[in-house]
Amino acid sequence: MTQRNNLVGTGELNERLEDPELRIMDCRFDLADPDAGRRHYVADHIPGAVFADIDRDLAAPVGRQTGRHPLPSVADFENFLGRAGIDNAMQVVVYDDANGALASRAWWMLRWMGHEGVRLLDGGISAWMRDGLATRSGCETSPQTSFRARPRDEMILRTEELVESSESITKICLVDARDSQRFRGEIEPIDPVAGHIPGAINLPLTRSINEDGTWKPREQLEALWPTVLGGDKSKHWAVMCGSGVTACHLALSGMEAGYREPRLYVGSWSEWIRDSSRPVAIGPG
Repeated sequence: MTQRNNLVGTGELNERLEDPELRIMDCRFDLADPDAGRRHYVADHIPGAVFADIDRDLAAPVGRQTGRHPLPSVADFENFLGRAGIDNAMQVVVYDDANGALASRAWWMLRWMGHEGVRLLDGGISAWMRDGLATRSGCETSPQTSFRARPRDEMILRTEELVESSESITKICLVDARDSQRFRGEIEPIDPVAGHIPGAINLPLTRSINEDGTWKPREQLEALWPTVLGGDKSKHWAVMCGSGVTACHLALSGMEAGYREPRLYVGSWSEWIRDSSRPVAIGPG
């Protein structure tokens, strides 16, 4: 399967649907209607795909001090991957219907577990259907297997470190994937407090995609990211969003542009604002 490091096209995926070493994961989700993703999956999905629920499979229950999508325990995610038929030798393709904004969480989590054989479907199921490729209805399962995690906890940025570094967050190069109006605090449709973490940089994830939901060519991403991170592709940086889901889209985008793998602030904005003593900024970053 030829690919752009972390992306795969619809034609390339279609050619490998019968590959026994391939697993496909449908990650569709709607925050306003949490059961919508599964309904859409049951109605139409890429042949062979299993469903991954953002709330139940790719996150743990919300706690008093967590953001809206805390990470599951390593054991719980191992068990989910095993039930999905994914072992350490499998190649995995993840997709959604939201420009990769949701499926990128699964891509990031597999990498967090030490599994780099994972790619995101460019354009998601929308591109698949536009290309007239086959779909199936109903639910699918794969033979249960066992996944042995090798957690890379160095990929995680925690609130405690941000609090300790609150006067020099700019040195962490924390990039926020939320749209600009939310970042500036002009609107806040989800969380109870508007604004952003002082020192964070805003790069809406939509800057990485075309109008049809496919990813911009690599050369355009290579032109975009120096405006945010500068020209040193080996520098340390981190990503965040509202709840640690769509931030993973920025991680993939930056890596496609040749930058080192960032850390993810899993708690993101929804965890930061749990404590009213933490500073909040309004306006441009």
